[in-house]
Amino acid sequence: MDQMNYQNKKVLVYGWARSGKAVYQLLKKIGARVYVTTDEKPDDLFDDVNFVDDIDESFDLLVKNPGIRYEKEIIKKALNLNIPVITEVQVALDQFKGELLAVTGSNGKTTTTTLIGKMLKADNVDVKVGGNIGIPVSELLLADIQPRVLMLELSSFQLLGAQNIKPKIAVITNLFASHIDFHHTRENYLRAKFSITQHQTKDDYLILNDSSSDSKDFAKRSQADDYYFSPTNTSVNTYVNDGIIYFDDEKIIDLSKIVLVGEHNLENILAAITAAKIFGVSNRAIEKVLTSFTGLEHRLEPVGVIEERTVYNDSKATDIEATQKALASFKEPITLIAGGLDRGDDLNRLVPNFQNVATLITYGQTKNKLQIAGQKAGIEETVVVDNLKEAVSKAKKLSKPGQVLLFSPAAASWDQFPNFEIRGEEFKKMIKNQEAWS
Repeated sequence: MDQMNYQNKKVLVYGWARSGKAVYQLLKKIGARVYVTTDEKPDDLFDDVNFVDDIDESFDLLVKNPGIRYEKEIIKKALNLNIPVITEVQVALDQFKGELLAVTGSNGKTTTTTLIGKMLKADNVDVKVGGNIGIPVSELLLADIQPRVLMLELSSFQLLGAQNIKPKIAVITNLFASHIDFHHTRENYLRAKFSITQHQTKDDYLILNDSSSDSKDFAKRSQADDYYFSPTNTSVNTYVNDGIIYFDDEKIIDLSKIVLVGEHNLENILAAITAAKIFGVSNRAIEKVLTSFTGLEHRLEPVGVIEERTVYNDSKATDIEATQKALASFKEPITLIAGGLDRGDDLNRLVPNFQNVATLITYGQTKNKLQIAGQKAGIEETVVVDNLKEAVSKAKKLSKPGQVLLFSPAAASWDQFPNFEIRGEEFKKMIKNQEAWS
Protein backbone atom coordinates (compact mmCIF):
# COMPACT_ATOMS: atom_id res chain seq x y z
CA MET A 1 0.00 0.00 0.00
CA ASP A 2 1.69 3.19 -1.17
CA GLN A 3 1.06 6.29 0.92
CA MET A 4 0.66 9.61 -0.88
CA ASN A 5 3.15 12.43 -0.19
CA TYR A 6 1.22 15.68 0.21
CA GLN A 7 4.26 18.00 0.60
CA ASN A 8 3.84 20.98 -1.79
CA LYS A 9 0.90 19.30 -3.54
CA LYS A 10 -1.84 21.68 -4.75
CA VAL A 11 -5.03 20.34 -3.15
CA LEU A 12 -8.65 21.47 -3.49
CA VAL A 13 -10.93 20.73 -0.53
CA TYR A 14 -14.56 20.47 -1.70
CA GLY A 15 -16.98 21.08 1.19
CA TRP A 16 -16.71 23.15 4.37
CA ALA A 17 -18.49 21.10 7.01
CA ARG A 18 -16.61 19.66 10.01
CA SER A 19 -14.62 17.15 7.92
CA GLY A 20 -13.69 19.82 5.35
CA LYS A 21 -12.37 22.13 8.04
CA ALA A 22 -10.42 19.31 9.71
CA VAL A 23 -8.75 18.07 6.53
CA TYR A 24 -7.93 21.67 5.51
CA GLN A 25 -6.02 22.10 8.79
CA LEU A 26 -4.30 18.72 8.46
CA LEU A 27 -3.24 19.36 4.85
CA LYS A 28 -1.80 22.76 5.83
CA LYS A 29 0.05 21.11 8.71
CA ILE A 30 1.72 18.53 6.43
CA GLY A 31 2.83 21.09 3.86
CA ALA A 32 0.22 20.99 1.10
CA ARG A 33 -0.90 24.09 -0.81
CA VAL A 34 -4.59 24.06 0.06
CA TYR A 35 -7.58 25.71 -1.64
CA VAL A 36 -11.28 25.43 -0.77
CA THR A 37 -14.45 25.37 -2.82
CA THR A 38 -18.13 24.88 -2.02
CA ASP A 39 -21.39 25.18 -3.95
CA GLU A 40 -22.10 28.46 -2.10
CA LYS A 41 -19.31 30.46 -0.44
CA PRO A 42 -19.70 30.01 3.35
CA ASP A 43 -19.50 32.82 5.89
CA ASP A 44 -17.23 30.96 8.33
CA LEU A 45 -14.12 30.46 6.18
CA PHE A 46 -10.82 30.73 8.07
CA ASP A 47 -8.93 34.00 7.41
CA ASP A 48 -6.09 32.21 5.56
CA VAL A 49 -8.34 30.21 3.19
CA ASN A 50 -7.81 30.56 -0.57
CA PHE A 51 -11.33 30.16 -1.95
CA VAL A 52 -11.78 29.25 -5.62
CA ASP A 53 -14.86 28.59 -7.76
CA ASP A 54 -13.46 25.89 -10.00
CA ILE A 55 -10.72 23.32 -10.54
CA ASP A 56 -8.15 23.21 -13.35
CA GLU A 57 -5.20 21.10 -14.45
CA SER A 58 -2.83 22.83 -12.00
CA PHE A 59 -4.34 20.89 -9.06
CA ASP A 60 -2.82 17.57 -7.92
CA LEU A 61 -5.74 16.33 -5.84
CA LEU A 62 -9.40 16.94 -4.90
CA VAL A 63 -10.54 16.01 -1.37
CA LYS A 64 -14.33 15.94 -1.20
CA ASN A 65 -16.84 15.69 1.62
CA PRO A 66 -17.88 12.00 1.68
CA GLY A 67 -21.57 12.82 1.14
CA ILE A 68 -21.03 14.90 -2.01
CA ARG A 69 -22.12 12.96 -5.07
CA TYR A 70 -19.74 12.12 -7.88
CA GLU A 71 -22.24 13.60 -10.38
CA LYS A 72 -21.24 17.14 -9.31
CA GLU A 73 -19.71 19.03 -12.23
CA ILE A 74 -16.51 19.95 -10.41
CA ILE A 75 -15.86 16.30 -9.54
CA LYS A 76 -16.57 15.14 -13.08
CA LYS A 77 -14.17 17.82 -14.32
CA ALA A 78 -11.46 16.67 -11.89
CA LEU A 79 -11.82 13.08 -13.02
CA ASN A 80 -11.70 14.12 -16.68
CA LEU A 81 -8.44 15.93 -15.90
CA ASN A 82 -7.12 12.71 -14.25
CA ILE A 83 -6.99 14.47 -10.87
CA PRO A 84 -7.52 11.90 -8.07
CA VAL A 85 -10.70 12.39 -5.97
CA ILE A 86 -10.48 11.11 -2.38
CA THR A 87 -12.09 11.72 1.03
CA GLU A 88 -10.48 13.11 4.17
CA VAL A 89 -10.23 9.58 5.58
CA GLN A 90 -7.51 8.74 3.03
CA VAL A 91 -5.56 11.93 3.75
CA ALA A 92 -5.63 11.26 7.49
CA LEU A 93 -4.75 7.57 7.31
CA ASP A 94 -1.80 8.32 5.02
CA GLN A 95 -0.33 10.19 8.05
CA PHE A 96 -1.15 7.55 10.69
CA LYS A 97 1.62 5.22 11.86
CA GLY A 98 -0.24 3.19 14.50
CA GLU A 99 -2.71 0.29 14.40
CA LEU A 100 -6.03 0.75 12.57
CA LEU A 101 -9.25 -1.01 13.51
CA ALA A 102 -12.24 -0.26 11.27
CA VAL A 103 -15.94 -1.12 11.21
CA THR A 104 -18.35 -0.89 8.31
CA GLY A 105 -21.67 -2.51 7.38
CA SER A 106 -25.24 -1.53 6.58
CA ASN A 107 -26.48 -1.35 10.18
CA GLY A 108 -24.89 -1.52 13.62
CA LYS A 109 -21.65 0.27 12.69
CA THR A 110 -21.82 2.96 15.36
CA THR A 111 -22.77 0.67 18.24
CA THR A 112 -20.10 -1.88 17.29
CA THR A 113 -17.44 0.82 16.89
CA THR A 114 -18.40 2.32 20.25
CA LEU A 115 -18.29 -1.06 22.00
CA ILE A 116 -14.84 -1.94 20.65
CA GLY A 117 -13.50 1.51 21.54
CA LYS A 118 -14.85 1.22 25.09
CA MET A 119 -13.41 -2.29 25.49
CA LEU A 120 -9.96 -1.11 24.41
CA LYS A 121 -10.14 1.90 26.74
CA ALA A 122 -11.29 -0.34 29.60
CA ASP A 123 -8.02 -2.26 29.09
CA ASN A 124 -6.01 1.01 29.11
CA VAL A 125 -5.23 0.91 25.38
CA ASP A 126 -4.25 4.32 23.92
CA VAL A 127 -7.10 4.61 21.37
CA LYS A 128 -9.06 7.37 19.66
CA VAL A 129 -12.52 6.69 18.21
CA GLY A 130 -13.95 8.53 15.19
CA GLY A 131 -14.89 8.49 11.52
CA ASN A 132 -18.53 8.25 10.50
CA ILE A 133 -19.40 8.13 14.19
CA GLY A 134 -19.09 11.93 14.26
CA ILE A 135 -15.45 12.99 14.63
CA PRO A 136 -13.54 13.32 11.32
CA VAL A 137 -10.41 11.18 11.17
CA SER A 138 -8.36 14.26 10.23
CA GLU A 139 -9.49 15.97 13.43
CA LEU A 140 -8.22 13.00 15.48
CA LEU A 141 -4.73 13.43 13.99
CA LEU A 142 -4.28 17.19 14.31
CA ALA A 143 -2.46 16.79 17.62
CA ASP A 144 1.33 16.34 17.51
CA ILE A 145 1.21 13.01 19.34
CA GLN A 146 -0.66 10.22 17.58
CA PRO A 147 -2.57 7.51 19.47
CA ARG A 148 -1.39 3.90 19.37
CA VAL A 149 -4.75 2.81 17.90
CA LEU A 150 -7.43 4.39 15.72
CA MET A 151 -10.88 2.82 16.04
CA LEU A 152 -12.96 4.03 13.08
CA GLU A 153 -16.49 3.67 11.80
CA LEU A 154 -16.37 4.00 7.99
CA SER A 155 -19.40 4.49 5.74
CA SER A 156 -19.63 3.37 2.12
CA PHE A 157 -19.32 7.07 1.16
CA GLN A 158 -16.02 7.36 3.03
CA LEU A 159 -14.68 4.03 1.75
CA LEU A 160 -15.42 4.95 -1.85
CA GLY A 161 -12.93 7.80 -1.51
CA ALA A 162 -10.40 5.89 0.61
CA GLN A 163 -9.34 3.03 -1.61
CA ASN A 164 -5.86 2.71 -0.09
CA ILE A 165 -6.55 1.80 3.54
CA LYS A 166 -5.32 -1.31 5.36
CA PRO A 167 -6.90 -2.05 8.78
CA LYS A 168 -5.23 -4.55 11.08
CA ILE A 169 -8.72 -5.65 12.09
CA ALA A 170 -11.74 -4.97 9.85
CA VAL A 171 -15.35 -5.66 10.91
CA ILE A 172 -18.34 -5.88 8.57
CA THR A 173 -21.46 -6.00 10.73
CA ASN A 174 -23.92 -6.98 7.96
CA LEU A 175 -24.65 -6.18 4.32
CA PHE A 176 -28.02 -5.12 2.90
CA ALA A 177 -29.02 -3.06 -0.13
CA SER A 178 -28.49 0.46 1.19
CA HIS A 179 -27.80 3.96 -0.16
CA ILE A 180 -28.71 2.83 -3.68
CA ASP A 181 -29.71 6.45 -4.43
CA PHE A 182 -25.99 7.35 -4.02
CA HIS A 183 -24.31 4.22 -5.42
CA HIS A 184 -26.97 3.52 -8.11
CA THR A 185 -26.55 -0.28 -7.91
CA ARG A 186 -26.15 -2.86 -5.14
CA GLU A 187 -22.95 -4.04 -6.84
CA ASN A 188 -21.45 -0.54 -6.55
CA TYR A 189 -22.45 -0.41 -2.87
CA LEU A 190 -20.80 -3.77 -2.15
CA ARG A 191 -17.70 -2.72 -4.10
CA ALA A 192 -17.36 0.33 -1.84
CA LYS A 193 -17.76 -1.85 1.26
CA PHE A 194 -15.11 -4.32 0.03
CA SER A 195 -12.57 -1.49 0.08
CA ILE A 196 -12.20 -2.05 3.83
CA THR A 197 -10.41 -5.35 3.19
CA GLN A 198 -9.05 -4.73 -0.33
CA HIS A 199 -5.48 -4.19 0.87
CA GLN A 200 -5.47 -6.46 3.94
CA THR A 201 -2.89 -9.27 3.96
CA LYS A 202 -2.76 -12.70 5.60
CA ASP A 203 -1.41 -10.99 8.74
CA ASP A 204 -4.65 -8.99 9.11
CA TYR A 205 -8.12 -10.00 10.31
CA LEU A 206 -11.57 -9.72 8.72
CA ILE A 207 -14.60 -10.22 10.99
CA LEU A 208 -17.86 -11.16 9.26
CA ASN A 209 -21.52 -11.93 9.99
CA ASP A 210 -22.12 -15.65 9.47
CA SER A 211 -25.67 -15.07 8.20
CA SER A 212 -24.62 -13.03 5.15
CA SER A 213 -23.92 -14.70 1.80
CA ASP A 214 -22.09 -11.55 0.72
CA SER A 215 -19.77 -12.00 3.71
CA LYS A 216 -18.73 -15.43 2.42
CA ASP A 217 -17.96 -13.87 -0.96
CA PHE A 218 -15.90 -11.13 0.72
CA ALA A 219 -13.94 -13.78 2.65
CA LYS A 220 -13.07 -15.62 -0.56
CA ARG A 221 -11.71 -12.46 -2.17
CA SER A 222 -9.89 -11.08 0.90
CA GLN A 223 -6.35 -12.09 1.88
CA ALA A 224 -7.10 -11.51 5.57
CA ASP A 225 -7.70 -14.23 8.18
CA ASP A 226 -11.51 -14.43 8.40
CA TYR A 227 -13.46 -14.75 11.66
CA TYR A 228 -17.24 -15.20 11.95
CA PHE A 229 -19.84 -14.33 14.59
CA SER A 230 -23.40 -15.63 14.95
CA PRO A 231 -26.15 -15.66 17.61
CA THR A 232 -27.50 -18.97 16.24
CA ASN A 233 -24.60 -20.98 14.78
CA THR A 234 -22.30 -22.53 17.42
CA SER A 235 -19.72 -23.68 14.85
CA VAL A 236 -18.32 -20.17 14.26
CA ASN A 237 -15.67 -18.25 16.25
CA THR A 238 -17.98 -16.13 18.42
CA TYR A 239 -21.33 -17.64 19.30
CA VAL A 240 -24.07 -18.05 21.90
CA ASN A 241 -24.80 -21.37 23.56
CA ASP A 242 -27.17 -21.93 26.48
CA GLY A 243 -27.23 -18.26 27.41
CA ILE A 244 -23.46 -17.78 27.34
CA ILE A 245 -21.24 -16.00 24.77
CA TYR A 246 -18.10 -17.87 23.71
CA PHE A 247 -15.06 -16.87 21.62
CA ASP A 248 -13.18 -19.85 20.18
CA ASP A 249 -14.91 -22.00 22.85
CA GLU A 250 -13.72 -19.76 25.72
CA LYS A 251 -16.52 -18.46 27.93
CA ILE A 252 -16.72 -14.67 27.76
CA ILE A 253 -19.93 -13.56 29.52
CA ASP A 254 -23.46 -14.67 30.49
CA LEU A 255 -26.14 -13.01 28.37
CA SER A 256 -28.08 -12.22 31.54
CA LYS A 257 -25.33 -9.80 32.62
CA ILE A 258 -25.52 -7.69 29.42
CA VAL A 259 -27.56 -4.49 29.77
CA LEU A 260 -27.77 -3.49 26.09
CA VAL A 261 -31.19 -4.60 24.76
CA GLY A 262 -32.21 -5.70 21.25
CA GLU A 263 -31.69 -8.79 19.09
CA HIS A 264 -29.66 -6.74 16.60
CA ASN A 265 -27.44 -5.47 19.39
CA LEU A 266 -26.51 -9.07 20.21
CA GLU A 267 -24.92 -9.28 16.75
CA ASN A 268 -23.12 -5.99 17.42
CA ILE A 269 -21.88 -7.34 20.76
CA LEU A 270 -20.61 -10.56 19.17
CA ALA A 271 -18.78 -8.59 16.47
CA ALA A 272 -17.21 -6.32 19.09
CA ILE A 273 -16.12 -9.24 21.29
CA THR A 274 -14.48 -10.89 18.27
CA ALA A 275 -12.45 -7.77 17.47
CA ALA A 276 -11.55 -7.20 21.12
CA LYS A 277 -10.38 -10.76 21.67
CA ILE A 278 -8.27 -10.79 18.47
CA PHE A 279 -6.67 -7.53 19.66
CA GLY A 280 -5.95 -9.11 23.05
CA VAL A 281 -8.42 -7.29 25.29
CA SER A 282 -9.03 -9.00 28.64
CA ASN A 283 -12.34 -10.63 29.53
CA ARG A 284 -12.48 -8.33 32.55
CA ALA A 285 -12.52 -5.24 30.31
CA ILE A 286 -15.11 -6.78 27.98
CA GLU A 287 -17.41 -7.63 30.89
CA LYS A 288 -16.97 -4.16 32.41
CA VAL A 289 -18.29 -2.58 29.21
CA LEU A 290 -21.12 -5.01 28.55
CA THR A 291 -22.48 -4.73 32.10
CA SER A 292 -22.61 -0.92 31.98
CA PHE A 293 -23.18 0.27 28.37
CA THR A 294 -26.92 0.69 27.70
CA GLY A 295 -26.73 2.02 24.15
CA LEU A 296 -26.43 5.11 21.96
CA GLU A 297 -28.77 8.00 21.44
CA HIS A 298 -31.40 7.47 18.70
CA ARG A 299 -30.65 3.74 18.43
CA LEU A 300 -33.42 1.95 20.28
CA GLU A 301 -32.82 4.54 22.97
CA PRO A 302 -34.95 4.14 26.11
CA VAL A 303 -36.84 7.41 26.60
CA GLY A 304 -38.55 6.23 29.79
CA VAL A 305 -41.73 4.76 31.16
CA ILE A 306 -44.33 7.47 30.64
CA GLU A 307 -47.98 7.07 31.59
CA GLU A 308 -47.23 3.31 31.92
CA ARG A 309 -45.96 3.06 28.30
CA THR A 310 -42.30 2.12 27.74
CA VAL A 311 -41.07 4.55 25.09
CA TYR A 312 -38.13 4.02 22.70
CA ASN A 313 -36.56 6.46 20.24
CA ASP A 314 -35.11 4.57 17.24
CA SER A 315 -34.78 7.53 14.87
CA LYS A 316 -31.53 6.05 13.47
CA ALA A 317 -33.68 3.30 11.85
CA THR A 318 -33.40 4.83 8.39
CA ASP A 319 -34.02 1.56 6.52
CA ILE A 320 -36.35 -1.43 6.66
CA GLU A 321 -33.79 -3.79 8.20
CA ALA A 322 -33.22 -1.54 11.23
CA THR A 323 -36.95 -1.36 11.97
CA GLN A 324 -37.26 -5.14 11.54
CA LYS A 325 -34.55 -5.54 14.19
CA ALA A 326 -36.25 -3.07 16.52
CA LEU A 327 -39.64 -4.80 16.24
CA ALA A 328 -38.01 -8.15 16.98
CA SER A 329 -36.67 -6.77 20.27
CA PHE A 330 -40.06 -6.73 22.05
CA LYS A 331 -42.66 -9.32 23.03
CA GLU A 332 -45.13 -6.74 24.36
CA PRO A 333 -47.86 -5.15 22.16
CA ILE A 334 -46.38 -2.20 20.26
CA THR A 335 -47.71 1.16 19.16
CA LEU A 336 -45.40 1.94 16.22
CA ILE A 337 -44.73 5.34 14.66
CA ALA A 338 -43.03 5.04 11.25
CA GLY A 339 -42.51 7.05 8.08
CA GLY A 340 -40.14 9.35 6.24
CA LEU A 341 -38.35 9.77 2.92
CA ASP A 342 -39.61 7.50 0.13
CA ARG A 343 -36.59 5.87 -1.54
CA GLY A 344 -38.81 3.46 -3.46
CA ASP A 345 -38.23 0.55 -1.04
CA ASP A 346 -40.75 -2.30 -0.90
CA LEU A 347 -42.25 -1.67 2.55
CA ASN A 348 -44.29 -4.87 2.32
CA ARG A 349 -41.10 -6.53 3.57
CA LEU A 350 -42.19 -5.30 7.00
CA VAL A 351 -45.46 -7.27 6.96
CA PRO A 352 -44.05 -10.41 8.72
CA ASN A 353 -42.50 -8.18 11.40
CA PHE A 354 -45.75 -6.44 12.33
CA GLN A 355 -47.14 -9.37 14.35
CA ASN A 356 -46.75 -7.59 17.72
CA VAL A 357 -47.89 -4.19 16.41
CA ALA A 358 -51.27 -3.28 17.88
CA THR A 359 -51.43 0.22 16.43
CA LEU A 360 -49.53 1.62 13.45
CA ILE A 361 -49.25 5.39 12.98
CA THR A 362 -47.62 6.54 9.73
CA TYR A 363 -46.49 9.91 8.42
CA GLY A 364 -44.22 11.44 5.78
CA GLN A 365 -43.67 10.38 2.17
CA THR A 366 -43.98 6.67 2.99
CA LYS A 367 -47.19 6.99 5.03
CA ASN A 368 -49.55 5.38 2.53
CA LYS A 369 -47.19 2.53 1.63
CA LEU A 370 -46.72 1.75 5.33
CA GLN A 371 -50.47 1.83 5.94
CA ILE A 372 -51.02 -0.70 3.14
CA ALA A 373 -48.31 -2.94 4.63
CA GLY A 374 -49.97 -2.64 8.05
CA GLN A 375 -53.36 -3.59 6.66
CA LYS A 376 -51.84 -6.61 4.91
CA ALA A 377 -50.39 -7.67 8.27
CA GLY A 378 -53.86 -7.44 9.85
CA ILE A 379 -53.00 -4.65 12.30
CA GLU A 380 -56.24 -3.68 14.06
CA GLU A 381 -55.64 0.06 13.99
CA THR A 382 -53.72 1.98 11.32
CA VAL A 383 -53.66 5.78 11.28
CA VAL A 384 -52.22 8.09 8.62
CA VAL A 385 -51.15 11.64 9.51
CA ASP A 386 -48.99 14.27 7.81
CA ASN A 387 -46.10 14.83 10.22
CA LEU A 388 -44.31 13.56 13.32
CA LYS A 389 -46.05 16.00 15.66
CA GLU A 390 -49.46 14.65 14.65
CA ALA A 391 -48.13 11.08 14.88
CA VAL A 392 -46.91 11.54 18.46
CA SER A 393 -50.21 13.17 19.43
CA LYS A 394 -52.11 10.17 18.03
CA ALA A 395 -49.73 7.74 19.75
CA LYS A 396 -50.38 9.35 23.13
CA LYS A 397 -54.11 8.88 22.67
CA LEU A 398 -54.15 5.42 21.08
CA SER A 399 -51.37 3.58 22.96
CA LYS A 400 -52.34 1.69 26.09
CA PRO A 401 -50.68 1.19 29.48
CA GLY A 402 -48.31 -1.80 29.42
CA GLN A 403 -47.46 -1.33 25.75
CA VAL A 404 -44.19 -0.36 24.07
CA LEU A 405 -44.41 2.94 22.20
CA LEU A 406 -41.75 2.66 19.50
CA PHE A 407 -40.59 5.35 17.07
CA SER A 408 -38.72 3.42 14.36
CA PRO A 409 -39.24 5.18 11.00
CA ALA A 410 -37.87 2.58 8.50
CA ALA A 411 -36.94 5.59 6.37
CA ALA A 412 -34.52 8.49 6.18
CA SER A 413 -35.51 11.79 7.76
CA TRP A 414 -34.86 14.17 4.88
CA ASP A 415 -38.47 14.65 3.76
CA GLN A 416 -39.20 16.61 6.97
CA PHE A 417 -35.96 16.90 9.03
CA PRO A 418 -32.30 17.79 8.29
CA ASN A 419 -31.05 14.51 9.81
CA PHE A 420 -32.06 11.60 12.04
CA GLU A 421 -30.54 13.23 15.12
CA ILE A 422 -32.82 16.27 14.96
CA ARG A 423 -35.78 13.98 14.17
CA GLY A 424 -35.04 11.94 17.29
CA GLU A 425 -34.59 15.01 19.48
CA GLU A 426 -37.96 16.37 18.31
CA PHE A 427 -39.61 13.03 19.05
CA LYS A 428 -38.26 12.99 22.60
CA LYS A 429 -39.38 16.57 23.26
CA MET A 430 -42.89 15.79 22.04
CA ILE A 431 -43.07 12.60 24.09
CA LYS A 432 -41.89 14.28 27.29
CA ASN A 433 -44.52 17.00 26.93
CA GLN A 434 -46.98 15.76 29.52
CA GLU A 435 -50.02 17.11 27.69
CA ALA A 436 -52.41 15.01 25.64
CA TRP A 437 -51.74 11.57 27.13
CA SER A 438 -54.95 9.58 27.28
